[in-house]
Amino acid sequence: MTSHKPLLALHNVHVEVEGKEVVAGVSLDINAGETHAIMGPNGSGKSSLSNALMGHPSYKITQGEVFLEGRSILEMSADERSRAGLFLAFQYPLAIPGVSVANFLRTALLAHRGKDADMSDFRKYFKGEMAALDISDQFATRYVNDGFSGGEKKRLEILQLSMLKPKMAILDETDSGLDIDALKTVSQGINRFHNENNGILLVTHYQRLLDYVKPDFVHVMMAGQFVKSGGPELALKLEDLGYDWVAEENGGKVAAK
Repeated sequence: MTSHKPLLALHNVHVEVEGKEVVAGVSLDINAGETHAIMGPNGSGKSSLSNALMGHPSYKITQGEVFLEGRSILEMSADERSRAGLFLAFQYPLAIPGVSVANFLRTALLAHRGKDADMSDFRKYFKGEMAALDISDQFATRYVNDGFSGGEKKRLEILQLSMLKPKMAILDETDSGLDIDALKTVSQGINRFHNENNGILLVTHYQRLLDYVKPDFVHVMMAGQFVKSGGPELALKLEDLGYDWVAEENGGKVAAK
C-alpha cells in the first residue's frame, strides 16, 4: 500500500562535517512498504547522510528539506525524531557499561509510549522479541554492547528495531562484521519487522545483505551524490563490476575511492 505522500522525503539535502561538505545535494522519496538500498565506496557520504537524518550533532544539514510523513524534521532533536518514528541502527554501536539491555530497552520503549504508559506487558513483550531473534535470556542482564561481539551488537540493534517498531528504519551497514549465520538471523529480524506501513533504508557496501533483504530500489552514492538508481539488479552488477564503471558513466566527475 502506497500513501499519497512519501513516508520519508529528502529534497536537495546537503550535509557538512566540521565545515566540510560530505553530502552534496541528494533527493529521495521512500513510500510506505518500500525498501531502498544505498550502496557506494568508502567516503561517499552514506553514513554521513544516515547520521544527519537522525540528528547527530556533528552532521549538519546545511541546505534542503527532510520530511517524515509530511512533517519537517530539521528542527527536531534526535530523540524527537525517534519518537516521531525515525530509527537508526548504527554502523558502530556504542557500549553503555552499567546499563542492562532490559533496562535500556524498557526506558526507550517508555520514552516512545509516553511517561504515563502502562508497561505491565514489557517483560512478556521483551522475552517474546528476544526469542523471535534467537537471543538468549542471559542477554537481558548484560550491559549494553559491553564486551559484545559484532554479531551480538547488530542483533541488539535489530531487537531495538523490533520492539520500537518505527515508521522509517535506517540501517547503516548492519551487515558489517557479521558471519553468515549472524547475517541470516539479522536479516530475518529485518524482514519480520518490515510491512506495508513502514519503510527501510539500507546502507551497505555489499550485495550479500541484499540476498536476504530484497530492495525495491538501489541508489549508488559517490562524492556525496546519488549518481545512479535502479532495481535490485543494479546491486548484482555492482558486485560483479565494482564502482569504476559508474564513475566512468558520469564522465569521471565522481571518483570511486
